[in-house]
Amino acid sequence: MKGGPAAAVLLALSACGFSPVYAPGSDALDLRGAVLVEAPDTEEEFAFTGRIEERLGRASAPRYDLGFDLDTEVVGLAIDGSNNITRFNLEGRLDWALLSDGATVREGRETAFTSWSATGSTISTLESERDARRRLMVILADRVVARLLADAP
Repeated sequence: MKGGPAAAVLLALSACGFSPVYAPGSDALDLRGAVLVEAPDTEEEFAFTGRIEERLGRASAPRYDLGFDLDTEVVGLAIDGSNNITRFNLEGRLDWALLSDGATVREGRETAFTSWSATGSTISTLESERDARRRLMVILADRVVARLLADAP
């Protein structure tokens, strides 16, 4: 077959209605610079907002508002022989809504978790927790963006 396996895959994907998210004329292109994210109040919300803006661009001509409600919970996972918790999960739940002129265009709930170890020094454990919180916000933001791009308004 001329073009090899890659050409066959592309042909199969185009036959099923697949098109690149950022293809010319795509509705997803309309989201670039058009989504104004709710102002952050916490370090976690700041990381979430920053990642959304990194992926969709800072709102230069906002046509949509992205509101969200973030909830996180720390859960101890592993306990050593001295009854100290040595591993933690950070579970996150994010309810979000994309609004246009006050009307909900899209909404959803994203959940994810990250973990960190508490077996090092106090400083390294605190930094590991901070890193886990940042990673969780990136995961949640990427999931929101993926849903927005897959089903662009």
